[in-house]
Amino acid sequence: MIYQRHPDMVARKILDEVILVPVSRNVADMQSIFTLNETGARIWELIDGKNTEEDILRRLTEEHEVDPATAKNDLSVILGQLQEIRAIQ
Repeated sequence: MIYQRHPDMVARKILDEVILVPVSRNVADMQSIFTLNETGARIWELIDGKNTEEDILRRLTEEHEVDPATAKNDLSVILGQLQEIRAIQ
């Protein structure tokens, strides 16, 4: 599966985190602002419409000292959350 960022989602990197704000919703609604931790931010960077889910998993295991099973579970959770808030498609 290849994911891409939703065009209505604006991202800003602040240190090791990424803030996501959907531009199609009311920006003043604080429930529409999402924060990704360092791992989520790296996954967000790798979601470019070209990398497959397997590519992202491989990069995560290469860049961090994590076993493949844990990385796969974490990736699955984060991708599910990003789909739930319609940040990726």
